[in-house]
Amino acid sequence: MATILALTTLWTLVVAAVGAVVLWRFRRRSLRITMIVAALAPMAAALAAVLQSVRAMFISQHDSWVVLWTLAFAALLGLAMSVLLGHWISTGSRDVGRRLRHLGTSYEAPEIAGGAVPAELRELTNELEMTRKKLAASHERELALETSRRELVAFMSHDLRTPLAGLRAVSEGLEDGVIDDVPGALRQMRSTVDRMTGLVDDLFELSRLSAAPPPRRRAAVSLRELAEDVAGENNEHARAEGVRLAVSTPDGDDRLAVQGDPDELTRAVTNLVGNAIRHTAAGGTVTLAVDREADGRVKLAVTDGCGGIPADDLERVFDVGWRGDEQRTPETAASSSGGGLGLAIARGVVESHDGKIAVSNVDGGCAFEIDLPPVH
Repeated sequence: MATILALTTLWTLVVAAVGAVVLWRFRRRSLRITMIVAALAPMAAALAAVLQSVRAMFISQHDSWVVLWTLAFAALLGLAMSVLLGHWISTGSRDVGRRLRHLGTSYEAPEIAGGAVPAELRELTNELEMTRKKLAASHERELALETSRRELVAFMSHDLRTPLAGLRAVSEGLEDGVIDDVPGALRQMRSTVDRMTGLVDDLFELSRLSAAPPPRRRAAVSLRELAEDVAGENNEHARAEGVRLAVSTPDGDDRLAVQGDPDELTRAVTNLVGNAIRHTAAGGTVTLAVDREADGRVKLAVTDGCGGIPADDLERVFDVGWRGDEQRTPETAASSSGGGLGLAIARGVVESHDGKIAVSNVDGGCAFEIDLPPVH
């Protein structure tokens, strides 16, 4: 018995050593080959040990062939399973590598036939696919921001060049003494400087919002009172444009309070109201409505009579520098009080208050809606 155990152990160690050497030689080969070698080594060791034991125990030739035949079939089954498993793992590994090479692109990797991938590799490929989509979306946003930045530079250069040219012409006229109405020319120069100051202020505010500054101290702000104050401040502007400005609030003493910065919220709503007044024809109505929704959130809507926004432009309304003008001529730039930044600033303010802003077309115009969380 001791002799059989010793011989079995010896043969097992010899075959294991040979298998280890072969496995070491194939360590840089395909994972499939490595797995086949790793599966064949113990099978060969078992086969050698059993063969030696059969000879040492003087088992009949018939019984020996039965044992060896059984071991051979077991070895073939193990080999087939190792080949299949190696195929699954190598296929999944190649899929992982393919997805890694295309991270951040719009490449859609084909599904592996039959889904024959181990759970760990399938989970890894799913994570890579989600990462690829996030990187691709981030790349698209980066391209959109770069395009928006270039448009902003071009638009602001145009809008600043026009008043600067006007200031130069008026100043040269005053210097040459060819302008008779000096007080009128000075008023025109001051008006132009005020408009340029407004453009610079808008740029500064947009830059501040984009830089994500540290959160300010927030307080309870009544949107009911804020809407009434904004309407009062813009009544004269609306009257000058021949537009009626109306405020709609629910009955009761609900202040419709939200947590936020009153100055920032006032600027956002003022931008929306001023934009609505400018784009509403004389005789039209701009409505500023505040109400509480069923889930407790507070909604503020500014509805105008602009005639609606083309469907293709609805998604671009809040982009930096966007304007609804078909052509940006010096006349339209001079008559406009902003550089196409008002809506972008409004969106930045609302989003910094954990709110949402959206626009939709309504009968005869469009409605800008702000949705803010209530005071907790």
